[in-house]
Amino acid sequence: MNVTQDLSFLSLITNAHLIVQLIMALLFVISLTSWTYIFSKLFAIKSARRLTVEFEKTFWAGGNLHALYQNAGKDRANSGPLARIFEAGMGEFIKSKAAYASSQNMDTGAVLDSARRAMRAAFQREMDALESHLAFLASVGSVSPYIGLLGTVWGIMNAFRGLANVQQATLAAVAPGIAEALIATAIGLFAAIPAFVAYNRFSYDVDRLAIRFESFVEEFSNILQRQSR
Repeated sequence: MNVTQDLSFLSLITNAHLIVQLIMALLFVISLTSWTYIFSKLFAIKSARRLTVEFEKTFWAGGNLHALYQNAGKDRANSGPLARIFEAGMGEFIKSKAAYASSQNMDTGAVLDSARRAMRAAFQREMDALESHLAFLASVGSVSPYIGLLGTVWGIMNAFRGLANVQQATLAAVAPGIAEALIATAIGLFAAIPAFVAYNRFSYDVDRLAIRFESFVEEFSNILQRQSR
């Protein structure tokens, strides 16, 4: 018997018990999905950070706010999260100010509150978009090893159960079954480790962006308050 061939990775998977194979297939699907989310989230956060830096430079350059508002509204999909937050606040400020001006009963506090609420709502929408799929990555990082362990336990139980029909239990007889079972744990760790690392990294990046967004909301609110006087 060619032990090396029998204990090859592909051979161990194809010869594994059906339940173990199903668990491996599930882990492969989970791993593929998590890698898809990892790459998509990596590009999304990188783009959000780049567009945020670009908008901050433009905003603090001291240009006209109305012109900046019009430019931000031309291509909202590619303007970046901070630009959309600014657009929401500036748009609500202009609308509320015009509404109170028409009634000749200007309420500066109400106008600023409306603009702030609009920015907070836009901020929440942007955070929801940035945090999408992070919960899935966290679940993969915490649950995948246990799914793989389930396959390992089942495979080892099946291997030892097969020894009941063998008169003399040797390492050569039990090794293939145990090796087949341990592959499930290896695949579970292969799915869990990248997802866990990506989740921690992305969570940190999203938190940093959230701080920048919140700081901008407060600073822009102060600017609107000075302009409304």
